[in-house]
Amino acid sequence: MSQTIKTVLAVDDEPHMLRLLEISLRQAGYKPLTAKDGREALAIIHSEHVDCVVTDLHMPYMSGLQLLKAIRSGRQEDGQDKGKPGEHANPDLPVIIVTAQGEVKTAIDAMKSGASDYILRPFDLEELELAIARVLSFARLVVENQYLREGKAPDAGLVGSSPVMQQLFESIRQVAPEKATVLIAGETGTGKELVARAIHSGSPRSDGLFVAVNCAAIPHEMLESELFGHEKGAFTGAIKERVGKFELADGGTLFLDEVTEMPMPLQAKLLRALQENVIERVGGNRPIAVDIRVVAATNRDPREAIKDGKLREDLYYRLNVFRIDLPALKARKSDIPELARHFLSRRRVNITPEAIHALTSYDWPGNVRELENVLERAAIISGNQMILPGHLPAEMVSQAVSAATEPLLVAASSLALPPAIEALERRLITAALAETHGNKSKAAKILEISERSLWYKLSQYEMT
Repeated sequence: MSQTIKTVLAVDDEPHMLRLLEISLRQAGYKPLTAKDGREALAIIHSEHVDCVVTDLHMPYMSGLQLLKAIRSGRQEDGQDKGKPGEHANPDLPVIIVTAQGEVKTAIDAMKSGASDYILRPFDLEELELAIARVLSFARLVVENQYLREGKAPDAGLVGSSPVMQQLFESIRQVAPEKATVLIAGETGTGKELVARAIHSGSPRSDGLFVAVNCAAIPHEMLESELFGHEKGAFTGAIKERVGKFELADGGTLFLDEVTEMPMPLQAKLLRALQENVIERVGGNRPIAVDIRVVAATNRDPREAIKDGKLREDLYYRLNVFRIDLPALKARKSDIPELARHFLSRRRVNITPEAIHALTSYDWPGNVRELENVLERAAIISGNQMILPGHLPAEMVSQAVSAATEPLLVAASSLALPPAIEALERRLITAALAETHGNKSKAAKILEISERSLWYKLSQYEMT
């Protein structure tokens, strides 16, 4: 299936740079549009469809920051149209700021004003492509989430543009309208319940209840009553009848998480319920017809669970009508920037490219759930401001530095030496500060330099 070519508007008052951007965008597979200043850019945005804007920060008549604010508010800040309603406001249009090495703070301020990303001059084609791909991916996520909230798509809450995630979305779309039982397999923290909810949301049962039961979290002696309910007096403490999850899910979807943790005798009763669409409460002898769809999940390999006596083979075949295997986060690291921005958007917090690099260098044994928790902690530490590498756990920053050191040294022969040295020093300083939780004296000892030298480098690289 062919993809629609995205339109990128380049804005710069230098003809040479504008021509370079136009050529670079065309080579990268985008449809380029150009404007020599902010006013011309706004006219294009108002008259044509634009998917992304790449703008210089310093321009006559209207700066890149003023252009950004005009795009977001629909009003110009140069005196024209001041006070008019923002009929042309476009709060979701991705805007990338291009700025010089010594103006990173200004670029960060622009991101606080709504810029999607920034890149530093001089940049190469690959860096430009990556920045555009990041912001377009996030913009697509915003649109998708809007559709999900309106119930127009089945993959609510799931984030990712990688090939494995696209295949997952396709599997959800295929199975959601059907009646088939689904078995979801994946490591802890990969989003099995999100997939189950997406299947329910995209099914004809979406008006019914989605009822989730974690079979590992409920004591075995209570799980049968939890699932099937019980009659009054069925056991000590059963002072009144209880409706179980099967009855609650009638007409909807029952999600059985960690199904391999269910006791074997109870698995037999579950199998009968699935085959006959009939249950009996604990202590009862009255059959109760139920109309439910079961989605089950496990963090174990189902075949290994059968060998280990944790899962009945006949129940496995009954559950495994349509199987979905969820990838670990380390198998789809290209989704990490998108996931990070998704989680941080709830707090309206941004994250630097260096911090994103640290996140993508880590293997995430706890998967997406661990990523979400790490980002929540980082947002708290940062005071809900821009997240820097120093706000992340030290082991992540150290791993990122280790991964980056060798390529930097190899590349030094083909790069100008000062930039390569600066990049390496920045990463090492960042790792040392993260390791010491910002203690400059201890960080200097780790780096084997004087504290005065460390302060000088922090000032030199504008890292204070």
